[in-house]
Amino acid sequence: MKKAHYLKYLLIIILFFNLQSKSYAQNLEAKIDSLILNTFKDKNGPGGVFLVAKAGKPIYQKSVGKANLELDVNLTSEYVFEIGSMTKQFTAIAILMLLEEGKLNLNDNITKYIPDYPTHGETITIHHLLNHTSGIKSFTRIKGLNDIARKDLTLLEVIDFFKNEPMDFKPGEKFKYNNSGYLILGYIIESISKQSYASFIEEHIFKKLGMDASLFASHRKVIKKRAYGYHKKEDYINARYISFTIPSSAGSLMSNVNDMLKWQEALTYNKLVDKKIADKAFTNYTLNNGDKINYGYGWHVKKINENLSREHGGSIFGFKSMGVYLPNEDIYVIGLSNCDCNSPTKITRKIAKLTAEIN
Repeated sequence: MKKAHYLKYLLIIILFFNLQSKSYAQNLEAKIDSLILNTFKDKNGPGGVFLVAKAGKPIYQKSVGKANLELDVNLTSEYVFEIGSMTKQFTAIAILMLLEEGKLNLNDNITKYIPDYPTHGETITIHHLLNHTSGIKSFTRIKGLNDIARKDLTLLEVIDFFKNEPMDFKPGEKFKYNNSGYLILGYIIESISKQSYASFIEEHIFKKLGMDASLFASHRKVIKKRAYGYHKKEDYINARYISFTIPSSAGSLMSNVNDMLKWQEALTYNKLVDKKIADKAFTNYTLNNGDKINYGYGWHVKKINENLSREHGGSIFGFKSMGVYLPNEDIYVIGLSNCDCNSPTKITRKIAKLTAEIN
């Protein structure tokens, strides 16, 4: 009899916690839905795809809007987006992979790889390129960029476009977000590996991790489940054309939310580089004067409330992206948008904050 009462009591407790857990999940879903739908209001316009994972398992997914306006196709989680500057994460890890193999040193002067690069008497290292403290002027801020934007160029040809610009400051003196540095990193990867940047990333990262929907962007390839990019003026228009050889290792990769979760899991479990090496990407580095910059290698290192956050966004013609990882809570949130009129940045951070609070 006592045993029967005990089992009954145990079942009640289990039922209570299951109901409570279900209630928390429904509450979280409703709050995230509200955040997304208050920004992505036009169900007949371009939209976005969001995924939230806890301990590597998706706990929420949402797709709103259209993948293609002309064909009236709805977005789903399988759709592939241009991820813009989230590309920098892959470039940074590729550099750390080469570091682990002993093929480079983070203190290498860039003239080791580009002997004629004008450093103005300064030592500009790979470390400076990775954390945006090099002082090199970002090519996206240089007049005349429109003249080359549609041309297919090599990385060295794009570097030639900006290398003679005056430096913004001495290496290590300031933090200033810089696309030029990540193009030089791409060239270093090519120089060491004897592969194109695209081939290196696809072979050593995408294939290794089973990221089958991810690739170096192309206007010519037939890409299954491609989301098309849009701008909005009075009405929606197709995204402006740019040759992907221009942003290249600073912003030319494509992926979907499912593959980006595979990417995050690979980072969490050190599938590409040893933890000691990987942690270099997530260190909050300092300037010459000791001030923190809230940036590692390819990731902003911040806090959401008191939760440590590793995050980065991306923006390229017609697309915006944002990924947030809370390492102490093992929460990952990724948002991809196919209109540069809808930014997932604030929403993604808010979703990560909500998920941490409710879970």
